[in-house]
Amino acid sequence: MPEISTSASEAFRAGNRVVAGGIAAIVLILLGAAIFLFLNLPDANAFNARVERIFIENNDLRSGAEIRLLEILAQSGTSFSDVLASYRVVIFVLLVFSTALLVASLVLLVAIIALNRRISAIQRSGIQVASLLISRESRAVYINDMEFTLTEAAIETLSVLAEARMDDDVLTGAQIEGVISGRDAADCDEAAGATRVKRLRDALGNQLVSELLVKTIARRGYMLAVGKDVIRMV
Repeated sequence: MPEISTSASEAFRAGNRVVAGGIAAIVLILLGAAIFLFLNLPDANAFNARVERIFIENNDLRSGAEIRLLEILAQSGTSFSDVLASYRVVIFVLLVFSTALLVASLVLLVAIIALNRRISAIQRSGIQVASLLISRESRAVYINDMEFTLTEAAIETLSVLAEARMDDDVLTGAQIEGVISGRDAADCDEAAGATRVKRLRDALGNQLVSELLVKTIARRGYMLAVGKDVIRMV
């Protein structure tokens, strides 16, 4: 257990470092892109400066139509300047929004990877059950500090599996059905026992608990994935 805890804490710290490094990289990349983009955007007053230069270099433009045309160009330059300024704001907002999305995606991705690793570790090691108390009278099972109230059929199935575990036996579905029904296993259907195991898992409710507590051994049958010294039946 100490080795598992140490490994988990080291993995947690490594995950935090990956998240921090990824967030820093995303922020730096987008910051660099923003600086490059804003530096290469045209000057908002470039158009107005060019119109002003036309006014200065063409003093012979004196007719009303020519002056009106230059005034229109100046107004167009002002409009262009306003539009470009609004574009800068829009670009800035989009960059901030994309930064937030990328950071959130990275955090969620790392969280999902960490959760998958934890689930895989639990699946490899099974549930650490310190005590398993089966009470037929109250139709309840106590797994460590968790209490589960079961149906009569579910408690019978669990009791059969517990007795088999104490004898280091793996039971097929037909054998489970035979023990509970009192018939010979050869006369019982494998599917009937498998249905009993499924109903037991459903009765336990917590999928992680049920799937790891009642193990399915390929081509052999079912068994409880707990130490036989922790099982008690009353």
